[in-house]
Amino acid sequence: MKTNPTTSLLLLSGSGDLTLHWQIVNDSVMGGLSTSQAYEKDNSLIFTGHVSLENNGGFASIRTTINTNKENANLISLRLKGDGQTYQLRLRTSQFLDGPAYTTSFATLKNQWQVITFSADDFSLTYRGKALQQQATLHFNDIQQLGLMIAKKQQGNFKIELKQIAFTNKATAAD
Repeated sequence: MKTNPTTSLLLLSGSGDLTLHWQIVNDSVMGGLSTSQAYEKDNSLIFTGHVSLENNGGFASIRTTINTNKENANLISLRLKGDGQTYQLRLRTSQFLDGPAYTTSFATLKNQWQVITFSADDFSLTYRGKALQQQATLHFNDIQQLGLMIAKKQQGNFKIELKQIAFTNKATAAD
């Protein structure tokens, strides 16, 4: 993907310590026993850990605050290497900053690089794993927080490597 004025890249080689602004939120906030960590390696963000179903647990997540209000983006593209498990991309707007999140799930291929692209239509407004009846329209320029989560009773070790998160204008996505 070429970088141009309509592309915003969150993770790039040489962008400094990628882990400084990512917050870990695991099921331990509700008594669960899942663990995770985020660290930088070879200019990628590594999110790894162990999902435990004990004590009604079952999720691990990371999130970061972002400002996309000048992006005019229609697509979000992830360049990642996964472990064969399914993850959620989670977005929050100022309207829903501490509660519901716009979510979409994606499957990863074990130890293979992938580029996965999403439009706003790929997301559903959810709260604690359930889709809300009222679905507010998602506009990428309203995003205030971006996160990744592993859940859905996927017990055991996990690891995903993020090389790039890009907000792109649909008209230039093929460049």
